Amino acid sequence: MYEEPVRGKLTTRVRYIPIPQVSVKRDRYQIRGGTPGVNWRELYSKRISKLQEQDLKIDPDVAGDDLEFCVYVNNELTECSCGIYRSLEKRLIAISFRGTTVPKDLLTDASIIQTPWVDGVDSKSEEGIPQVHVGFRSSLNSISRRLKELTLAAVAPGEDLSMYDVVITGHSLGGALATLFTTDIAEYGFDAGRGLPQLAASEPWWERLAASMKMKEATIKNKKEPPRPKSLRLYSFGSPRVGNLEFISLFESLKGNGYDQAYRIVNDQDVVARLPRTVNTLILGSVGYDHCGATALISVPTSSEGGQSVLWVEGESDDALCPVRDGTPLTSPLASGGLLGDIYESVKKAGNNQTTDSYKWSDIAQSVGGRLQNLTPSDITSVFGIDKTYAEREVKLIQSITSGEAIAHHLEDEYYQGMGRACGFVANVGKEIVEV
Repeated sequence: MYEEPVRGKLTTRVRYIPIPQVSVKRDRYQIRGGTPGVNWRELYSKRISKLQEQDLKIDPDVAGDDLEFCVYVNNELTECSCGIYRSLEKRLIAISFRGTTVPKDLLTDASIIQTPWVDGVDSKSEEGIPQVHVGFRSSLNSISRRLKELTLAAVAPGEDLSMYDVVITGHSLGGALATLFTTDIAEYGFDAGRGLPQLAASEPWWERLAASMKMKEATIKNKKEPPRPKSLRLYSFGSPRVGNLEFISLFESLKGNGYDQAYRIVNDQDVVARLPRTVNTLILGSVGYDHCGATALISVPTSSEGGQSVLWVEGESDDALCPVRDGTPLTSPLASGGLLGDIYESVKKAGNNQTTDSYKWSDIAQSVGGRLQNLTPSDITSVFGIDKTYAEREVKLIQSITSGEAIAHHLEDEYYQGMGRACGFVANVGKEIVEV
């Protein structure tokens, strides 16, 4: 698949020697962590065994015994990197994006400027269009077309992508890239005739693939429409936010009509998963960000004892607001939960309980006094119309940053512990995994 112009001429003399046909069985690819002592494969195996003991209907080995590493894609200019894995036995292809590891990745992460999701759209003349983080989009666009070609090439000869399940994942920056790539595939399929979405027409998606792989045009099926997988799932870990509300709406509209599942796993106080924030500046104007997919919030265990909440899934666990979303900062000063709102409710309740026209001012004073004795900083901000829940979450975020937890919870070893506890195990780096 080398595309540089041909230079020079090469003449070779070849002698063919017959090679005996032998059955070669590859060893299964061993899934390891980037941090020494992290053993994701062992944790996964223990989780599957535990589910089987509970007589739950689950595939005993989702990836099959022939899971293999296919190819690593990297762009030297952007440092955008991704690995492709496959199981021909289970007809599964996994696409895993690398997170922040080199200085160039930090530059990619840092910019909060947004650009239209579809290249060629004029954001100045068109309002309310999907826009995404310019650094994330530029990085992914540098490898997305090659990534699609190689994914299509990973399908076994004689089979079609529609027979395969595709899982896309990534941690940190990799999670953001995985989210954008999933959005593209969910809406347009594996269009290998271009990189990310654009107004300009794509090249025939199969043309360069056929030429590169020495395939005859007739062997490429369904040439009119780009191929789509049997199922498409996204699982990101510690992913930052990638786009504005219009992009979020686009992503959500593709659920069940492009992708099957999308979960954004967040470890406790991980600050990266809460960035970039929605900001209003004189130069950039209003730049809004939110996250895609349902939040799956896991907790870092404080001890080996049970009893603490370790897994909360947005839209499934309860009707509470997602703690990773910003929420609405402004509210009525008389809203329930705020200082003035609670005082108002106390006076109202005391008045409703009276059998005469006179109030028992002593009861009201006692109720209000008790509320004032438990005054918190968020109560003060609520007087000015700042939502108390929002204020408390912001204070907690600042405290986690100053204590170092916000950054520590973003790292692999902390995710390993959090995922272990969510699966019912105590998983400490370099130590034996034991059941809670």
